[in-house]
Amino acid sequence: MIVTAAVTGFARCFTGVRAHWLGCAPALVPRIYFANHTSHVDFVLIWTVLPPAQRRVVRPVACADYWLANRLRRLVSEQFFRAVLIYRNPEPLRHPIGLMANVLDAGSSLIVFPEGTRKTGPERLLPFKSGLYHLARSRPHVELVPVWIENLSRVMPKGEIVPVPLLCSVTFGAPLRMFDGEDKTAFLDRTRHALLELRRDRNIAP
Repeated sequence: MIVTAAVTGFARCFTGVRAHWLGCAPALVPRIYFANHTSHVDFVLIWTVLPPAQRRVVRPVACADYWLANRLRRLVSEQFFRAVLIYRNPEPLRHPIGLMANVLDAGSSLIVFPEGTRKTGPERLLPFKSGLYHLARSRPHVELVPVWIENLSRVMPKGEIVPVPLLCSVTFGAPLRMFDGEDKTAFLDRTRHALLELRRDRNIAP
C-alpha cells in the first residue's frame, strides 16, 4: 500500500528506528503493548517497526480531542491507523475500557500509553493511570508487553512540527499478565517497574 510505504519510509528516514525484541517475538495474537509517552506520534514509531502482518491487526489508543481536531488528523487516525479514539470526558455508552476490550475480543492488539499524558519534564516515567489495570482485569488472559521508546521526544519536541533527524529505538520486553487477586497498586507498580527495567536493560543513560 502506497500510504503504508510512505509513513514507514518517512519514520525510518528521520529516526532510523530499529526494533529490539528482548523478551518476546512478533506474534499474531491479541496483545496490549504499553509504552512510555513523549509525543503524539509515539504509536507511529511502534507501528512502523512491527512486521506488516501485525500492523494490520494492531490499533493504537489515542486522544480523540487531538486526533479529531481537523480533517487531516481524523483521516489519518480513523482511516489509516484505525485508532481507538478516547475522549477526555467519555459518554457512559462509550466507556474506554469497554471499547478497548471489544477490540481485543475481535482479535486485534492495542498500543496504549498508561501515563495518560506526554512526559515533558525530567522524570523517566510518570505514574501510571488506572486504565491499564482495569483493561487487564477485564481481559486477564491477554498478554501485556512493555515497550520502551527511546529518543523520540528529541526528534519531535513539544510544539514542533518538523522532526529533527536522530536515531530512535523501540524495545519490546517480556509479556506480563495480571496475577489472581492482584490489586491495582501492586499491578501498576509492577508494570511500571517492568517498563523502567526494560529501559535499563538497553543500557540507556539516565
